[in-house]
Amino acid sequence: MGRKLFVGNLSFNTDERRLEEVFQAIGPVDSVNIVRDQMTGRARGFAFVEMQTEEGAKNAIDRLNETELDGRRIAVNEARPKPVGGGAGGRGPGGGGRGPRREPRW
Repeated sequence: MGRKLFVGNLSFNTDERRLEEVFQAIGPVDSVNIVRDQMTGRARGFAFVEMQTEEGAKNAIDRLNETELDGRRIAVNEARPKPVGGGAGGRGPGGGGRGPRREPRW
């Protein structure tokens, strides 16, 4: 088991400090990263928390998964590694899945 946790279904009002306080009550925390929209800066409703020990991570999952935080029932799981290949959903370069752009035929 890894030390990095995925925390889902967060309230948009939950900030890094609040999340760190909750996890710090379980065990020492290395980092908290609430994922934000690049354009607006608004929280996207999930975060990654890295615990200092694997035991702390396991305890956090056991004690915090399916509990309520700021009015939402959060999900706490082990974070999965990023997919290899850029993460474009399997569509390849360009992301549109329509193939290369072509010049008009007239």
